[in-house]
Amino acid sequence: MTDSVDLDALLNTLRNTPAMLSKQSIQQPARAIGAAPRQPERQLTRAELYALPGDDTAAIACGDHFQLLAIEGMLPGFVKAAPWFAGWSAVMANVSDITAMGGRATAVVNAYWHHDAAAAQEILAGIRAACEAYGLMLAGGHTSLAAHNPTALAVAITGIANRLLSTLHVRPGQIIAMAVDLEGYWHADSTYWKAFEGVPAERLRSKLEVLPRLAEAQLLHVAKDISNAGVLGSLLMLLETTGCGGDIDLRQLPCPADAEADFDWARWLQVFPSYGFLMTLDEANWSNVQAAFAFEGLRCERIGRVTDSAELSVQHGSQRRTFWNFNEQPFTGFSYPHLDLSPLSVHKEH
Repeated sequence: MTDSVDLDALLNTLRNTPAMLSKQSIQQPARAIGAAPRQPERQLTRAELYALPGDDTAAIACGDHFQLLAIEGMLPGFVKAAPWFAGWSAVMANVSDITAMGGRATAVVNAYWHHDAAAAQEILAGIRAACEAYGLMLAGGHTSLAAHNPTALAVAITGIANRLLSTLHVRPGQIIAMAVDLEGYWHADSTYWKAFEGVPAERLRSKLEVLPRLAEAQLLHVAKDISNAGVLGSLLMLLETTGCGGDIDLRQLPCPADAEADFDWARWLQVFPSYGFLMTLDEANWSNVQAAFAFEGLRCERIGRVTDSAELSVQHGSQRRTFWNFNEQPFTGFSYPHLDLSPLSVHKEH
């Protein structure tokens, strides 16, 4: 790959995608429910810290483990156009969120509204197929089927983590890495990268097991599912909680084999992969982490480093630009820089 990218134009395009703009709408609930209590007379307990919004799931301390809880709502147009795939995707996205926390998913419930019985059956078939593939219990839900109903679907999930990967653990100096399953392909002309079709269930589960194993071996600090906000938007969510910044080099990202001079960076940086995670870790653990993903046929590369700048900077060849500055503009609004998030306070009971 040569330095032929117009980095200013690329980053400006990415800042203004519908997915990036939709993530910024999270600032509304952040203002309403996300403000951490300011109690200078005492430090927050571990349970209070991990229950704060900002991670991929809620994490509730339960004895020696964490109960994880998440929910995904599907875009109505997607549910209407591809009911089976929407059902599958709702489960898969939730499973990725549990996995990003260092957890293992256990059960899901669903809620759907529809006016077409056949389409509703397809939604449930997709949900059930994904549950069978990922080894989950389909525990029930809410059904509303009536002639004048809108088309709507949400799926909630629960899981367990023995050792938590939380954005509260981000610290300057940590390596930023990206892991993705490149044995896939683009879904039509979308930014969705499919790497699950035709893959045996045991292989899907084995690939997901990498992150909780690394968490339990204390080789990772943080993981974040790469969502519809793409690589840079997901990275902003990883960094924003603690107000840290990051420096990344686009040419270090794991990419499909055709990443040559005319590579479509705008599409790849918007990728929503069926298996893709951003992580932070210590330099000493890098080789073991990369090897763990490689063993499962997954590509993992170090793409940058966490900084104390509160800015996400992006490099391509000789070009370097600031993509986002948290001091000037929040992203989701879930940020707790005023809390004492020293390693001792976060890990003291962990």
